[in-house]
Amino acid sequence: MSTQNTTQGIRFDKAIPILRMFDEAKAREFYLDFLGFRVEFEHRFEAGLPLYLGINRDGLQLHLSEHHGDACPGSTIFVPMHNIDLLRDELLGKRYGYGRPQIVQQGWGRVLEVHDPFGNRIRFCQD
Repeated sequence: MSTQNTTQGIRFDKAIPILRMFDEAKAREFYLDFLGFRVEFEHRFEAGLPLYLGINRDGLQLHLSEHHGDACPGSTIFVPMHNIDLLRDELLGKRYGYGRPQIVQQGWGRVLEVHDPFGNRIRFCQD
């Protein structure tokens, strides 16, 4: 039996990581002000309920959720990218009070890691 026949027609688009957040103001400060994302959408079932927020920067889409069951705090996402030096310089220029990320050479590439206020990590990597 050929596996080609069982997967014919199946195609995956890019994954969109969901990260847990606990404080909308801190999330906006980190992801929008510091990292430079923009809001694509915001969703609450009604006022006072948890926020689900879609953000985007240059093709990188993330979803941030206050919903208990959506994600575990302390997650890590790995983001392959180009022009990592430009990102580092941009972030350092913002003089963010909770982090001044630097590029570290690893065996698989140059890595710039940032930590959000909720224990999540984003590892930007250029090989």
